[in-house]
Amino acid sequence: MPSESEPAIALEGVVNAFGRHVVHDRLDLAVRRGEILGLVGGSGSGKSVLLRTIVGLRAPEAGTVRVLGTDVYGVGVRTRRALQARWGVLFQDGALFSSLTVRENIQLPMRERLELSQPLMDQLAAVRLTLVGLPLDAADKLPSELSGGMRKRAGLARALALDPEILLLDEPTAGLDPIGAAGFDELILALHDALGLTVVMITHDVDSLVRITDRIAVLLNKRCRVATLSELRRADDPWVQDYFNGPRGRAALADHAPTPAGE
Repeated sequence: MPSESEPAIALEGVVNAFGRHVVHDRLDLAVRRGEILGLVGGSGSGKSVLLRTIVGLRAPEAGTVRVLGTDVYGVGVRTRRALQARWGVLFQDGALFSSLTVRENIQLPMRERLELSQPLMDQLAAVRLTLVGLPLDAADKLPSELSGGMRKRAGLARALALDPEILLLDEPTAGLDPIGAAGFDELILALHDALGLTVVMITHDVDSLVRITDRIAVLLNKRCRVATLSELRRADDPWVQDYFNGPRGRAALADHAPTPAGE
């Protein structure tokens, strides 16, 4: 059994490449149990590739990937499938199956991995809808009948279907208006606190990084640098400086600055 001090996710010496094009070169990353980690990087830095590597969808050319103490690519198919049930993934725009209702989308992981009666799955789907702040009547709707924000919440409900320990989010607030994005951030934070989740979130939203993350992993020069927001703001890398101390970064920090006492 892995110890509580062992990282929830640990990548060591990971190399990802497409032919001669190397995306990650001896990349290391350790995600602490129970933290919310933001993952950022420039276009082509391989954020989504890294996510796919973590969840077992793309084996790296070299290096090891350990999730919850298990080597993802060093175990058999049965063990890997059991491990995959311990994390949930929210892909961009929810990635729901268009021909299935919201309820059927949420129940899909249950049908694949569990032997449950239909009434019990209906109850569990209703609980997931409530957790993500969707009305129960959304269960019978198709994804095309939902707004963008509701689709993301439905996708999140599906990611929570099997009570995962780790939640991986790919651009969860992309395409949402500022109010919707702030509401989704608060939802992630509430779920993290209530369920004790470890969260890894790919995002370009500086507001999200400021609002809810404990640390931030920056993909730079084919490797990964992990630090707190305050540490990154003092970094000497030009890209990091532009990202966190540019106009958007300064605005996000100003919006979330603590209010002085007495005001």
